Amino acid sequence: MATLRELKTRIGSVSSSEKITGAMKMISSAKVHKFEQALRRLLPYKNQIRSIMGHILQSGTTFSSPLIEEREVHHVGMVVFGSDDGLCGAYNMNIFKQFLVEINAVRDAYGKDVAITVYPVGKKIAKAVEKIQGNGINIERFEGVSSKMEGDRVTEFTSALRGKFISGDLDLVKVVYMQFQSISRQRLTVDQLYPVSHKAIMAEAGEQGSGADKLYIFEPDPNRIFNEVLPMYVLSLMQEITIENRASEMAARVMAMQSANDNAKKLLEGLQLEYNKLRQQGITTELLDILGGQVER
Repeated sequence: MATLRELKTRIGSVSSSEKITGAMKMISSAKVHKFEQALRRLLPYKNQIRSIMGHILQSGTTFSSPLIEEREVHHVGMVVFGSDDGLCGAYNMNIFKQFLVEINAVRDAYGKDVAITVYPVGKKIAKAVEKIQGNGINIERFEGVSSKMEGDRVTEFTSALRGKFISGDLDLVKVVYMQFQSISRQRLTVDQLYPVSHKAIMAEAGEQGSGADKLYIFEPDPNRIFNEVLPMYVLSLMQEITIENRASEMAARVMAMQSANDNAKKLLEGLQLEYNKLRQQGITTELLDILGGQVER
């Protein structure tokens, strides 16, 4: 049985842990709100790009671009977003499990011999995907690319992937990430980055149907404008994915810290009860000893 001193030490340790997890929860919560604001700030830019795309596509022109060129798939690039830091529960493990499902789906769709290059974003997910390297799967990391990367680095990363697709090194590029919905809910999502899906473009155009009756004069011509706007559209998508991933990571950390805090409180209550019982038992024993001594006299 633990002594009073040992229990007091354990109570102090658990109490400190409770305070730490509570503080970490508040910090992560503040960061979630920060990334929610970043998503809202990105929205006007993204909406404007979508508006331009919608107006161009409604012009009735036939469009051509290397970014929408579909070809036979021999080599697939898969970008998987995770976290650089821990203490976010099963966040990275959930992404990794779904990532394995997506790899199997790619092989089912394009053949078992299809080459797959994985581009992990985040130290924790990079460590996880290293386990599956080999058997047609290669891991490649870009210098400076992490889950915490800023806008300039996102632009460089997106441009590098675009270059690999245009050069023919990659025939298809997909992105696996957690889409942020709320602090308690994140949804694992798989988006196709290159070639840009024709359905996705038409969906964007459909959402801008309010401008269908407006007349526009395009200079120099719709196809050239389309080729200028399309990379911006992809970049806005990648920027949104990066922020969504960060918001989801922080939300997962909030929930993990909440769970740890709740467990610490339960443990603290149990230890405090045990401490009080042991202390009361000691007092009772001392009183009995005193009374026993008086009786003997």
